[in-house]
Amino acid sequence: MSPSPQINAAPTEQRWPVGKFALITIAVLYLGLVIFVPAVNVFAQAFKNGMGPFLSNLVERDFLHAVQLTLMISLIVVPINTVFGLCAAWAIARHKFPGRSLVISILDVPFSISPVVSGLMIVLLYGRNGWFGPWLQQADLKIIFALPGMVLATAFVTLPFVAREVIPVLEEVGSDQEEAACTLGANDWQIFWRVTLPNIRWGLLYGVILTNARAMGEFGAVSVVSGNIAGQTQTLPLFVEEAYKQYQTESAFSAAVLLAFLAVITLILKEILERKTRIKDVAEE
Repeated sequence: MSPSPQINAAPTEQRWPVGKFALITIAVLYLGLVIFVPAVNVFAQAFKNGMGPFLSNLVERDFLHAVQLTLMISLIVVPINTVFGLCAAWAIARHKFPGRSLVISILDVPFSISPVVSGLMIVLLYGRNGWFGPWLQQADLKIIFALPGMVLATAFVTLPFVAREVIPVLEEVGSDQEEAACTLGANDWQIFWRVTLPNIRWGLLYGVILTNARAMGEFGAVSVVSGNIAGQTQTLPLFVEEAYKQYQTESAFSAAVLLAFLAVITLILKEILERKTRIKDVAEE
């Protein structure tokens, strides 16, 4: 009886590294074309004439006003959406009520609607010919093409971030510790500061960082409601677009570098929070 033939097919462990290397190569090439090469080009264009022109672009009057306006909008929007996100997350994660699924769906609306459409909705509501336009004119209140409209647009597009980061954390932690604190006589405020907030702090900070990053970088919705008036209603992203259209490429790329630095700082803070979260999870296990 002849022996059975030997099967010389390579095991999966030997074949997989080739496929793994191919997938990594594709991912790196894609990221290089979409992110790394454009980012390097922005820095190269900004510094091609040296540091002197770059620094001089950063002290232009319109540029400084755009930076101040961007920071002002962020300082207004981030605290508002942080408070709203905490309240929404608490209501959704800790209570069962009719329409809960609908509320969660509505919370995700800013993710699914184009920012330009969001800005148009605000114009249709608060513009001169909008639903509330006549009343606003009588009260001498200007929303569109002014700071209030820009704040509304930015608040709308950044609304879900805090809530979406805090809800899973609250659901994972559960309510046992809060119920125990209530049994021991703690009031609602003490429970929030001493029990709930320490448990959700990393998720909350992560949501705040994402909210701030989106607020500073928002373009579409703000461009619709602001009018993009230099020195008045022009944020930093709008300044980049307008400077580039006016062939002021050095100013545009200098402002883009500043926005890139903000993005890098956001990524660093994000990584720090994720590491702290992983360390906490390992310690608890």
